[in-house]
Amino acid sequence: MSTIPIPAQEQISAFLNSRIAAGDFPSAVYLVAERARPVFGDALGHAVVDPYRITASLETIYDLASLTKPLVTGLLCARRIDEGELTLDSAVAHYLPEFERTDRQMITVRQLLTHTSGLPAWRPLYILAEGERDRVLGVIAAEDLDYQPGKRVVYSDLGFITLGFLLERYTGKQMADLARLEIFQALRLKSTFFNPEVAMQTGIAACETGNAYERATSEEMGTPEYANWRENLIWGEVHDGNAHFLGGAAGHAGLFSTAIETARIAAQFLATQSEILSARTCELFRTNMTEGLEEARSLAWQLAATPESAAGPALPPDSYGHSGFTGTSCWIDPHRERVFVLLTNRTHARSLPFVNINSVRREFHSLAVAALETGTV
Repeated sequence: MSTIPIPAQEQISAFLNSRIAAGDFPSAVYLVAERARPVFGDALGHAVVDPYRITASLETIYDLASLTKPLVTGLLCARRIDEGELTLDSAVAHYLPEFERTDRQMITVRQLLTHTSGLPAWRPLYILAEGERDRVLGVIAAEDLDYQPGKRVVYSDLGFITLGFLLERYTGKQMADLARLEIFQALRLKSTFFNPEVAMQTGIAACETGNAYERATSEEMGTPEYANWRENLIWGEVHDGNAHFLGGAAGHAGLFSTAIETARIAAQFLATQSEILSARTCELFRTNMTEGLEEARSLAWQLAATPESAAGPALPPDSYGHSGFTGTSCWIDPHRERVFVLLTNRTHARSLPFVNINSVRREFHSLAVAALETGTV
């Protein structure tokens, strides 16, 4: 038996390959960067399994799902906070008159960004707005609050959809245009966008066949019948049903990117690396704004101090990160200026229920930190 130690990066790839073999996801692409320099990464498995196989590569583009929340909406909000145009503790109603209602007049921008607004987690807006995009904000504003604002942390897509509308209303630009001008072009990104062109499909990891998960969730909620559920393989268009209804670009979902360019955006949240934000504003991402509540939340991110977070024990408590329903994640260690990106497509070629891969993310972070600390990459 060989006694030659396995390099740590090979341990990461072997671990992720074992999860591919176990059926957790068909592909995994990861990248670890330190002080703005990619240190190691790998691409494993197949980005597409059905209707035919396409091998994953470091250039494979993934539907980042809810990573849109911090990487686009959070970053765009932070830019306006940086410039004094947006105030964290201003009432949302100041920007969106639809929120001038008795029980939500005092919901603040901070509460939307930290998931403490009281808004429900999710609703099938494409059903409730009866297919009319212009009605969506009114539908959200009319929803009963689940709890008194500021008293709980309840992860809410509706909160970030609202932030997307706030940004659009304030700037007079659509989310896709705003992100392209202020983030994608500013950072010279080539493989990051909303609404990929059809010709790019084979370079994109495939997602679920139809929206079976959303359909089941909607039916459990007792919402009205809906005739327009997607039945096709969702591949090259946004997986999230509300983002799809909203035109492919929304405050909560719709972003597509590679691991390399995801890490490039993530670097903008680090004070010493950001080309977009001041060091003062970057401190907001590691600041716990929800002390004493269920989760430790900063501006648009979850903190590793949250019990059972996907960060795992290897990252400091004020590290911050986020995951996406399709199987994506990004975590940032501000002390050592490290970025950890893990992209999978766990919803592809798999029947319900989808696997919860938070334990995979924790182990990935532990192995990656070990590789960085020992230098055996």
